[in-house]
Amino acid sequence: MTHIARDDAITLLKKYNQDPFHIQHALTVEAVMKWYAKELGYGDDAEYWGIVGLLHDIDFELYPDEHCIKAPELLREGGVGEDIIHAVCSHGYGITVGCGKTIDVEPVHEMEKVLFAADELTGLVWAAALMRPSKSTKDMELKSLKKKYKSKGFAAGCSREVIERGADQLGWELDKLLTMTLEAMKATEDEINEKVMAV
Repeated sequence: MTHIARDDAITLLKKYNQDPFHIQHALTVEAVMKWYAKELGYGDDAEYWGIVGLLHDIDFELYPDEHCIKAPELLREGGVGEDIIHAVCSHGYGITVGCGKTIDVEPVHEMEKVLFAADELTGLVWAAALMRPSKSTKDMELKSLKKKYKSKGFAAGCSREVIERGADQLGWELDKLLTMTLEAMKATEDEINEKVMAV
């Protein structure tokens, strides 16, 4: 596995992403991926899982219609290894992007499957948190998240179909994915907020 240092990954991310929302999403997915790595027995690779999370949407702000298609070029220019490039592109597996192409890079490693499953879900969890008086995930219960999840109009941009396909790829019940991702976000919320302020 080829590592890119986190500072270099942040610099690369900021080269193509200025929108605070996109930066926050990248930092959220980074923290959630690191949490999952430790939880699933890949603690030694937590930093690596985090870097993949940090860079997964590298091309989304500037090239939304070529999401996961433009990424390899941007990542290679930044000196990122092919294993990370594969992981980044695999989170778009089976999704047809704006230019009409369907992403055919399949998630193989458990890390890639976690990224696929948790990426959209972090957006939905965060949207649900912002509706709460506390504006936090920390006092959110699974049942309130599930209620929001089932409400079709809520966070409509977060594809339930992708989230459910992600759970299937991991061989998990949807409830397990919802529970673990909510736990990950509760556990890392303070760290994410600190990093958002620092960027």
